Amino acid sequence: MADPSSYRPKPGEIPDSPGVYRFRDEHRRVIYVGKAKSLRQRLANYFQDLASLHPRTRTMVTTAASVEWTVVSTEVEALQLEYSWIKEFDPRFNVKYRDDKSYPYLAVTMNEEFPRVQVMRGQKRKGVRYFGPYGHAWAIRDTVDLLLRVFPVRTCSAGVFKNAARTGRPCLLGYIGKCSAPCVDRVSADEHRDLAEDFCDFMAGRTGTYIRRLEQQMKDAAEEMEYERAARLRDDIGALKKAMEKSAVVLADATDADLIAVAEDELEAAVQIFHVRGGRVRGQRGWVTDKVEEITTGALVEHALQQLYGEEKGDSVPKEVLVPALPDPVEPVQEWLTERRGSGVSLRIPQRGDKKALMETVQRNALQALGLHKTKRASDLTTRSRALEEIAEALDLDSAPLRIECYDISHLQGDDVVASMVVFEDGLQRKSEYRRFQIKGFAGQDDVRSMHEVISRRFRRYLAEKEKTGEWVDDLPEEGAPENGLKDDDGRPKKFAYPPQLVVVDGGQPQVAAAKKALDELGIDDIAVCGLAKRLEEVWLPGEDDPVVLPRTSEGLYLLQRVRDEAHRFAITYQRTKRAQRFRSSPLDDVPGLGDTRKQALLKHFGSLKKLRSATIDQICEVPGIGRKTAETIAVALAQAAPAAPAVNTATGEIMDEEEPGTMGSGGEPVTAGAPDERRGQET
Repeated sequence: MADPSSYRPKPGEIPDSPGVYRFRDEHRRVIYVGKAKSLRQRLANYFQDLASLHPRTRTMVTTAASVEWTVVSTEVEALQLEYSWIKEFDPRFNVKYRDDKSYPYLAVTMNEEFPRVQVMRGQKRKGVRYFGPYGHAWAIRDTVDLLLRVFPVRTCSAGVFKNAARTGRPCLLGYIGKCSAPCVDRVSADEHRDLAEDFCDFMAGRTGTYIRRLEQQMKDAAEEMEYERAARLRDDIGALKKAMEKSAVVLADATDADLIAVAEDELEAAVQIFHVRGGRVRGQRGWVTDKVEEITTGALVEHALQQLYGEEKGDSVPKEVLVPALPDPVEPVQEWLTERRGSGVSLRIPQRGDKKALMETVQRNALQALGLHKTKRASDLTTRSRALEEIAEALDLDSAPLRIECYDISHLQGDDVVASMVVFEDGLQRKSEYRRFQIKGFAGQDDVRSMHEVISRRFRRYLAEKEKTGEWVDDLPEEGAPENGLKDDDGRPKKFAYPPQLVVVDGGQPQVAAAKKALDELGIDDIAVCGLAKRLEEVWLPGEDDPVVLPRTSEGLYLLQRVRDEAHRFAITYQRTKRAQRFRSSPLDDVPGLGDTRKQALLKHFGSLKKLRSATIDQICEVPGIGRKTAETIAVALAQAAPAAPAVNTATGEIMDEEEPGTMGSGGEPVTAGAPDERRGQET
């Protein structure tokens, strides 16, 4: 625990101007980011008597080891920089809203020649129009199914679209009238785009004009005694009205607004957002956060606005944002929202009428979300805490291992040997800390040597990081010098800067001994090591002849199994990727200046790599685009490369001829049929 007075800036050093400040811990990791109208006044508040600070603030300043700041011109710039740094550094003491799901959107890919309607999640893409978010993907599909009757826009994937265009036959939706089938030229690209525009206009809330137009067309068709057409239009109108009923009118003046409500207690807060477009609720989402800092409702709202609109521009930011409390001060936030939208944004608290009534509904949803989260988390926290305590007790650790790293080796019969490192913090996955290794020290299959190499490399990097930050000033071993690419000046989280309390290896006594030996060679004696053997799920400790056997119902054993299985999954995924890359390689890849087009021309001309190997230089020169000098280089490269092993059908044992269709990879090498992806016993 650090003493804040040890890193308190000297009087007069802190400027009396707007800015953003960062607290860092002893590992130079950013643990808190804040902004201030006056840096001098704000930072002075952190260096009071510890007894007068809020408990969470006290924990933060005693965890920190330094503070730094950046001066900006305006409070709006401070708001923007604070958001950027929180997103970049992920500080542990800042409010970070945990979204409980990846919300689906209804998306229309207007950036394609033939726009497609589909469900999308994740990062928004340029040129795609989004509607939502929706609570469930099935809600989008139900709405789209109704609207396709009136707006028969393409919904198929690129592969299905190309296949239909190639065969000249549309998919089922084209036959039943729910797709205009641009793939077979039933409509032109411009006509299909007009349909997509009408679809987007309807989803954006401009429904009244379109329905009135259809009603007039229905009456005209009836007067002209085109009763079948009139009946079809009647059914179209019914489908549109049914789709509209799924989102009832909540604001009579066709308002575009987002309503944000907050439910909170001393430890946590839940935020609910209703997206109202054209007076109808078009989407809903919710977040939950730990209140790791002393924070007001207005500040919670400000953080929610940053997360909600930090990546949005234009119409994605509505004209009106209704909140339960205003940030203090409100002017920079409102100016920031106006910049994001490109026109005025009203940020206010609803006082009366429909908007206040709807805000009460959003508030009830927030209260329900907080209650549900606390019910789930109470069990989850209890279980994780018990698991960590059981591990500490079984392994005779001084404290619960809050950070656990697990390592696994994977290969296929000694080829493509790789390793994985997965990280669990507080019993939860920390995927941003996962790392992958290629075994470089030797060739062949030796899990023990591989484990020793991986542990050595990981903790050499850790010691190098400590030396760079001045935490450890002894001489490093020669092979422990920092590798290229380590960066600490910009404050980004470094790959191997933080030590675990427990290292878990996938294996028994030999792997544990190798890991322990690697740590001993580096002089590290404050990190515990254990291994989890697959066969009997026994926990092995260094230097012990007998394993530690945890009860089968133990939460500690279950957590260790999850950690080990995650490391195994991550290692196998990487190993299969490496193997696939090797299968796709070809001796032609090493020929300088030979691109994909000429490779394909060679393979197309000769039919297989085997025939190309046996071809003369004059025959190779017959291929368009291949000169004599290039042909000589190709012949030399193929002569130096060993012939590939024959492809084998693992189901029958038959050796397949290299010239058979379907046995060549993209680079021209044969690909083993039935590659043993599922033979886990051989993928250690």
